[in-house]
Amino acid sequence: MITSPHNEKLKQIRRLQRRRSREREGLFVGEGEDLLASAREAGVEPEELLTAAGEGLGGTEVEPALLDRFAALASGTRAIGVWRQRWATEPLAPCVYLHGVSDPGNLGTVVRTARSLAGGSVVLGPDCADPFGPRAVRASMGAIFSQPLLRDRIEATPQPRVGLVAHGGDPLERLDGTATLCLGAERTGLPAEVIEACEATVTIPLRPGAESLNLAAAAAIALHRISMCEGAPSEARSNPFDGEADGGEGADHG
Repeated sequence: MITSPHNEKLKQIRRLQRRRSREREGLFVGEGEDLLASAREAGVEPEELLTAAGEGLGGTEVEPALLDRFAALASGTRAIGVWRQRWATEPLAPCVYLHGVSDPGNLGTVVRTARSLAGGSVVLGPDCADPFGPRAVRASMGAIFSQPLLRDRIEATPQPRVGLVAHGGDPLERLDGTATLCLGAERTGLPAEVIEACEATVTIPLRPGAESLNLAAAAAIALHRISMCEGAPSEARSNPFDGEADGGEGADHG
């Protein structure tokens, strides 16, 4: 049983809470028994598993108070796993393209929603949060283990593309047949170069006096519309993680 905070396995957990370390090592941390169960349902075993002593959860047992000290998100964590990052090699429709989405909670929720409603790919453009950061992983509720992710430019995504904008876009019916839904940061929205790469833009109608929707909520509404379209693919191919893809570098948003 691990009883020392200087143990190398615990040091790795602390180290992987930094984005630079995650990208350098190609690993990430997930906390909680529910995430462990989601990973195993997806057929993905942790490379390292630390669990609270006496709980019978397997892996390497750690003195419970000590394990709690190394948890990034919540007290009372009974399981912390280390997994290999998995990146897809090409975008699949229906695709979600994110540009400048720096909030890890929003990003993780979009990953979860895409897995539930679309089943294609999530493509991360410039200045996005790390999908393998602790908050994004938790917000994904386990979808991170099965939803194909990749980093690429808007030009690499399948057409037709539709951008979601706060004002002045077409009705939601324009989403019918969309191959790529493009979403930007809540405050700044999509930049001009992404809108120019889209065949259309749509706006979600709001009640009078309402100013905006949360990004993840807007994504859910749009993806639900896309998923209801006749002929929209609902599942990614059986093995979207063929080959290895480099996650790339980026600013530490989460």
